Amino acid sequence: MSASTSIYLDGDSLCQALISGVHRVIADQDFLNKINVFPVADGDTGTNLSLSLGATLDVLQAPADKHVGTILASVADALLDGARGNSGAIMAQFFQGASDSASDLTRFTTTTFSQAIRTGSEYAHNALSNPVEGTILSVIAAFAASIETRLAAFEESDFGDVFEATLPALDQALAATTGQLDVLRKAGVVDAGARGFVDLVNGMSEFILHGRIVDEPDLSVLRSTDFSGLTHGDATDYAYRYCTECIVTGAEIDRRKLRESLARLGESLVLAGSKRKARIHIHVDDPQAVFDVGRQHGDVSAEKADDMHRQQHSSHDSTRTFAVITDSAADIADADMERLDIHMVPCRIQFGNRGYLDKVSISSEEFYQQLAENPHHPTTSQPAPGDFRRQFQYLASHYSDVVSINLTGAASGTLEAARSAADRSNAPGRIHVINSFNASMGQGLLTVFAAECAVAGLPVEATIAAVESLIPQTHTYAVLSNLDYAVRGGRIPRWVKTAAEWTRLTPVIRITTAGKIAQSGCIVGKSNLIAKLAQHIARRVRSDRPIVVAVGHAMCAESAAELQQLLKQKVPNIRRLSVAELGTAIGVHGGPGTLVIATQPYVTPADFAG
Repeated sequence: MSASTSIYLDGDSLCQALISGVHRVIADQDFLNKINVFPVADGDTGTNLSLSLGATLDVLQAPADKHVGTILASVADALLDGARGNSGAIMAQFFQGASDSASDLTRFTTTTFSQAIRTGSEYAHNALSNPVEGTILSVIAAFAASIETRLAAFEESDFGDVFEATLPALDQALAATTGQLDVLRKAGVVDAGARGFVDLVNGMSEFILHGRIVDEPDLSVLRSTDFSGLTHGDATDYAYRYCTECIVTGAEIDRRKLRESLARLGESLVLAGSKRKARIHIHVDDPQAVFDVGRQHGDVSAEKADDMHRQQHSSHDSTRTFAVITDSAADIADADMERLDIHMVPCRIQFGNRGYLDKVSISSEEFYQQLAENPHHPTTSQPAPGDFRRQFQYLASHYSDVVSINLTGAASGTLEAARSAADRSNAPGRIHVINSFNASMGQGLLTVFAAECAVAGLPVEATIAAVESLIPQTHTYAVLSNLDYAVRGGRIPRWVKTAAEWTRLTPVIRITTAGKIAQSGCIVGKSNLIAKLAQHIARRVRSDRPIVVAVGHAMCAESAAELQQLLKQKVPNIRRLSVAELGTAIGVHGGPGTLVIATQPYVTPADFAG
């Protein structure tokens, strides 16, 4: 059915038109990523808009008695929950305004449709603390103005007339964005968010004018399309590192006070939603400060913080064909994370009713301080599939392949969350999820090697084969200096702690080749513990081939340094030895003073080439 000759737009037709528009945006996501230079040239606008609008499809496709007011309310709510990035948050607020305008309507007339678009434009503009022309705001305003102009001149216009009249005005407004912002003029592109909104309207017009729904994108076609020469913008380090988002739910949110408090923390603030539910988007260096402000106004959920610096490097990197990502159960030295552009999905940590993003909104030092002082023992949980999907979607839009090396499937559902997200991704790149059968420093060694292969230009197939050959040869050991935390977390019964203290034995645990935790042995006596641990490791590594060793410590840098020196003395075939702070994977059970050692054969990407 087409609405081209109708002066009404009922709920079913609105749904079909919006589905067509969402399909058009998703089909264009890769190009939108490539032209993304404002407000940050991190190449994720297409991904963010696709994920944001894609969250509405279940609502739009659900069979129901569809009135436009209830449809738009459901769409606005789905967008508020699913919005990603600056453009996604603005789109959510646009639909919130349209929903509020049409709340009592069963169907649109051209006049009430015009009023809804105008209200949506005003809501979108007011959502930003510092609205800028030459962006998605400009084309939304042009859409509203062009409909009003048409109806003022031809009051009896039907929906076909309205859309035919608005499309040229939208194209003109989109083309004008290039000259409205210096960064767009320099890159010679239109604003990516503005182009995404025009895509949405163009897709809607396919149904309004012709009764056709734009098909979902053919991903095989996208994979074969070369956009490599279209990345625009400079690889500049921006003032703030994290694109931070969350949802605040409350009975009566004071949006003015919330906005004022947030505005002091960073830039690119978008506050979307209503007095009952608000989505925050802001660029900051301290994501936890954003979540803390949110908690002053209601319950906080859906926290996320994406590293824009790392994303920006990826969007401008033409030297490698695949990206490497892991979860925060892997412990990797900061220098290696930066040098190799390794991406990370944070696990979740909960102290009582206070939640954190591992290694993002809470540092290792802050975690161990809380572990020692907080009466609530923390619980850790895997990243939600949506956390993986967002990063997979982004990386697979910039690389032909993405290699994800994850926490052992025997210890957590993290691996399955990653696999589920990979299955749901519709970006052009292929996503390869690998079970590390390891954790902490061992998982970190495997991830670092994969990233070194990417930098060296090794093909992804050879890299995956190399990593899989190293998995059973990568061994991780840990010593818990204090068993109190393992007892508090329910990992060991209290009698085991009592027996260990009485016998003066310190257990050494290991991760088996099946990815499970087992006992490697015991160290007798409490004196010279570090030397005995070094000897324990020395007896378990092969002396006829070079190896790599990684040492992790939980707030005991001096012990780690001592262990490092002793290992060099007792294991002369160590080719490389790194030290890093421990995160939560093992540290939550061992607490401050925990030491972890991982070993792996020393190989280079060149060993697997050809």
